[in-house]
Amino acid sequence: MTEIRTLIRAARQAVVHSVDLIQVFTNFEIGRRIVEHEQQGSERAEYGKQTIKELATDLTAEFGKGFSERNLRSMRKFYLLYAHRVPDNLSAASEKLMRGQKRRMPSGELDFGDAHLPIWQMPSAKSASPFTLSWSQYVFLISIDNNDERRFYEIEASSSGWTLPELKRQYGSSLYERLALSRDKKGIMNLAAEGQIISHPEDLLKDPYVLEFLGLDEKNRYSESDLESAIIDKLEHFLLELGKGFLFEARQKRFTFDEEHFFVDLVFYNRLLRCYVLIDLKIGTLTHQNLGQMQMYVNYFDRFVKLEDEHPTIGIVLCKKKHDALVEITLPAGSNIHAKAYQLYLPGKELLRQKLEEWSEEAGELKEAEE
Repeated sequence: MTEIRTLIRAARQAVVHSVDLIQVFTNFEIGRRIVEHEQQGSERAEYGKQTIKELATDLTAEFGKGFSERNLRSMRKFYLLYAHRVPDNLSAASEKLMRGQKRRMPSGELDFGDAHLPIWQMPSAKSASPFTLSWSQYVFLISIDNNDERRFYEIEASSSGWTLPELKRQYGSSLYERLALSRDKKGIMNLAAEGQIISHPEDLLKDPYVLEFLGLDEKNRYSESDLESAIIDKLEHFLLELGKGFLFEARQKRFTFDEEHFFVDLVFYNRLLRCYVLIDLKIGTLTHQNLGQMQMYVNYFDRFVKLEDEHPTIGIVLCKKKHDALVEITLPAGSNIHAKAYQLYLPGKELLRQKLEEWSEEAGELKEAEE
C-alpha cells in the first residue's frame, strides 16, 4: 500500500511539473515570436509597443485571461533574458509540443522527434540547464536586474524547492547580499554560478540573521525566553532562514558537568556538514562571557556527544548587537565559535548592496596592493 501511495503522489507531482514546464516553454516561445516580429519593424520601440497591445487584445478575446499586455511584456523579457540558455534543438522540441506534433509512447512519455523522453529529461535539456521553476517564479525572477543575483535565486529556488512566497521572502531578506558579504570575490562569483554550496562551517553563516517572521516588535520589551519560544513556534521559518541541511534536535538541551547543570538554548544538526550546530540567544550586546560559555558548550559536545566520524561542533551566539573587535580578540583564529547579529525587520536592500559594493572595492584594492 505504501508503494502505491508513493506511486500516485509521484505521478501527480510529475503532472504538475509537466504542466508548469509546458507553460514556461510556451511563454518562452511567445516571447521569442514577439521579439522576432518586432525586429522586422522599422521603428522597433513604438512598433513593438503597438504590436504587444494589439496581440494582447486578440489573444484575450480568443483565449481569455493570461495574455494581458503586462503578461506579454513579461514573456518578451523572459525570452530576452533566457534565450542564450535554450539551444535550438530544445526550442524546436518545445515548439512541437505546443503545435501538437507529438505521439504517445507505450510508456506514456511524449515523443519529440528522436527523443522518447519528457522534455525536461532530454539530454539536450540537461546540458542546457533547462527551466525548472514555475512561470510565476520566473515572472518574479525577471524583475531582478542584477544577472548574478537573479541566477543565484533561481539556483536556490530550484535546489531547495522554494515556493513563490519563500522565494520572495528570501529575496526580501537580502539573502544574496548577506551571504556575499561573508565571502571573498571568488566566493561571490561561485554564488552566482553554483548557489550556496555547504562544504565548510563558514558556508552556513549569515550576518545578520533576519527574523521578521517571529512577529516580535523590537520597540517592546521581550526576554530571551520570549525569543526562543517565538522561534520554536515558527520553527519551519527559522529553518528556512538558517539554510540548507539543518535538522532540529532540542531546545534547552541539558547536560551536567561537575555536578552542575547547563542548558543550550537550541540544538540543531546539519546533515551536509555532519555536525552539531548549537545556538545561544542573547537579546543584548555580546560579551566575552557569552563567547566563553558557548566555547564550553561546544567542547562538551565534541568530547561527549558527537560520534568519532562526525565533524567538530559549531557554536553560534545569536545576539542583538555584536562587536567584531571583541570577537576577534576573544576567539582564536579558525575557531568554530561565531557571533552573529539578528534583527526583527527586513534589511534595507539598497544599504546592503552599497555595503557589498564598498566591500568589493576594498577587497580589490587590497589584492592589488598585495600583488
